[in-house]
Amino acid sequence: MSGTAVSGDTLARLRDLVADEGEAIAPALGEDPGEDVLAPLVRTAAARRDDPEEYALVMESVLEGYLLHFGRTRLLDTDDDDLRLLAGDYLYALGLSRLARLGDLAAVRALADLITLSARHAVGEQHDDLLAALWLSSALAVASGPSKRHGRVVAAVRDGTGEATELLDEVAGGAAEAGMELLTEHALIAFRAVALGGSQH
Repeated sequence: MSGTAVSGDTLARLRDLVADEGEAIAPALGEDPGEDVLAPLVRTAAARRDDPEEYALVMESVLEGYLLHFGRTRLLDTDDDDLRLLAGDYLYALGLSRLARLGDLAAVRALADLITLSARHAVGEQHDDLLAALWLSSALAVASGPSKRHGRVVAAVRDGTGEATELLDEVAGGAAEAGMELLTEHALIAFRAVALGGSQH
């Protein structure tokens, strides 16, 4: 399967958007935005949509918002916690607003659930594969539409009833059905590296 390599094309585009529109945030941008995490998976899963690249940008924007709040930012070079929080809110809003302009209400709901549940787990210091399963499942749901598998993952994370291994298996099952096992595996590795490697707070 082609397109499994992780690149930084989408994150570089996101950096350019923030540089042009971010005003207070733009001066804190680092030179090298790093690598995409979810974009290759989302781009493929959204291949039948009108604008797969936009879905990829949305997911990288929201992931960067999460990292600015709870992890290690890929875009900013600053030790200013207040600026990081401001930038995190900005990137959450950027992702949600661009998705809303696509008119995909189901994807907006999936993204809103992701942001809420991710914050709950980050505050609880549960940086583990439960979070990875939620993010991968949400990326697929945003890109290709909701599914029963995604509903089960969200419910298990929300209720605190899910085991990380079981939820990752649920995600892997959905990826296999869609023929995206390798892309999902790459996304899991990349997510673990950027989001589960420890928090700066």
